[in-house]
Amino acid sequence: MLGIDRSAARSTWTAAAVLLLLWLVYLVRSTLFIFVLALLFAYLLSPLVDLLDRFLPVSRTRTRTPALAMAYVIFVAMVVVAGVQIVPRVVEQATALKERFPKMVAVWEQPPSAPPETGAVSSLKDQVVDRIRTQVAQRSNDLIDALPRVGLRFLSVASDLIYVVIIPILAFFFLKDGDQIREHILSLVAAGPRRALLDDLMADVNVLLAHYMRALVLLSLSAFTAYSIFFAIVGVPYGILLAALACLLEFIPMVGPLTASLIILLVAGLAGAPIVAILIFLAAYRLFQDYVVSPHLMGQGVELHPLLVLFGVFAGAELAGIAGTFLSVPVLAMVRIVYLRIRKARTGVGLTVAQ
Repeated sequence: MLGIDRSAARSTWTAAAVLLLLWLVYLVRSTLFIFVLALLFAYLLSPLVDLLDRFLPVSRTRTRTPALAMAYVIFVAMVVVAGVQIVPRVVEQATALKERFPKMVAVWEQPPSAPPETGAVSSLKDQVVDRIRTQVAQRSNDLIDALPRVGLRFLSVASDLIYVVIIPILAFFFLKDGDQIREHILSLVAAGPRRALLDDLMADVNVLLAHYMRALVLLSLSAFTAYSIFFAIVGVPYGILLAALACLLEFIPMVGPLTASLIILLVAGLAGAPIVAILIFLAAYRLFQDYVVSPHLMGQGVELHPLLVLFGVFAGAELAGIAGTFLSVPVLAMVRIVYLRIRKARTGVGLTVAQ
């Protein structure tokens, strides 16, 4: 009737609904990011909650609330102890570096006194060295100029410290009512192949996020431990500060560790630390972490090609800044799981996610 094809109209309305949903998601992206952080925080505490829950007495009316309360107390105690032991030293070294950084750059800009050499090779070497010094000095001055902007950015983030309270509260409800939320989502789909597919997808995503959060935290802690020990042995100035920086940047896939390595080499070089030893350590540790520790911790749930990870990191940075880079890998991994599950449902090709 009226020359309107029902199938085309249905497809048009479906596409319009999807676009509207994506637009609404974009509008509430900040709120969604808070809920995602709370969900990831819940996955971080989930193993501890399960462990404590096993030791509590069993009863018909028992809930996970006592185990949750104990887990939160233990986590807060660990954070307080780590903060008291590490944060003051990091702040002290950051203050000292900020005060000495201009002098270090000025010393670097001055070429060392050396006997004059002759020849084309010597002239070319001097040109290369001067060029390197000019570039390092320029980038260092840019870093100094950016410090006030970084400080303002930190203040703007500090003004949102309410999220530090909201995220644990949301995570509490995720941990307490996670099974009920899962059952409610499954009840939205009628029993049959589609519900079974949804159940498998949710189980795979659950394993993926658990592995990812466990791996991220352990990799960050191992980076801080290894860097701080090595810097203390070699005598690198501002070792705790640089190790803490590497720990934080470990949460950004690929780009974060590379950025941390460049900053460490820059600061160590300006401070007169042994660059060759640090470079060898960074390369050896990166190989060990990326090819031995990380695959073991991540399991088979996050099998992404490095090119795809780089694409996700840069695309996430363009779409959502730091939040996009942080979420790029789990989002791509979940897309991969959805694709493989749908392919399995259609072709029978299996999907294995490490348990």
